[in-house]
Amino acid sequence: MQKIVYRKAPIQPASRPNQLANIIPFIMVAIGSATIGTVIGPIIVYFAVISPRLNSGRNMISPLPSAANFQVLGTQNFSPAVFQQLDYTKPENWFPEVGYPSQTVSKITSYSLSIPKIRIDNAAVAVGGTDLSKSLIQYPGTANPGETGAPVIFGHSILRQFYNPQNYMSIFSTIMTLEYDDEILIKFDGVNYRYKVVDKIEVKPEDIQILEQKYNGRYLKLVTCVPEGTYLRRGVVIAELVN
Repeated sequence: MQKIVYRKAPIQPASRPNQLANIIPFIMVAIGSATIGTVIGPIIVYFAVISPRLNSGRNMISPLPSAANFQVLGTQNFSPAVFQQLDYTKPENWFPEVGYPSQTVSKITSYSLSIPKIRIDNAAVAVGGTDLSKSLIQYPGTANPGETGAPVIFGHSILRQFYNPQNYMSIFSTIMTLEYDDEILIKFDGVNYRYKVVDKIEVKPEDIQILEQKYNGRYLKLVTCVPEGTYLRRGVVIAELVN
């Protein structure tokens, strides 16, 4: 009779847990936290560090201008859009308490602006333009460069990490980093003008007297939305003509 031999099957080692599977949730949490941080971080820094250093504009801005000021700006009516989903490539939505003048009396329809410190070089400024994705825009009815009063120039901004001085959707993202005496250069109608920063302020969208002209000097106002990547307030850089 044939002898039957039974052999004990070898014990298979316990499978090791997939280390990558354990790490993936932590990686996803880290990526999510970093993504949220890049969005919320600049807003927190703005309110905690930058905003407290700015002039609130309370000494020069009133909630609503007089009817006479509307006429100076060429505005005939209100167009409040506070509760609408606004397109902020349209300059009329930046200060929704006031209508956007439909015409400008300037014979020059465009000129160039440069800010060496933040690498803006010969950016186009459209006088009375309507699309901030294509150019900077000088608010109609404000002074031309070199004149008494102040050209008021709007420029779009996004989160600073996406700043590109050649892209009009991000071109003014870093103007609030400009400091006293930084240069702003304008070439208008064949003449070069040099301005130097003298102040920075922050206003609310309803504080529309920032558009008002005061003829006690030759100034320039650059306006963008702040904190960067939001439309909560308006940051304004004020510069004075040097030569």
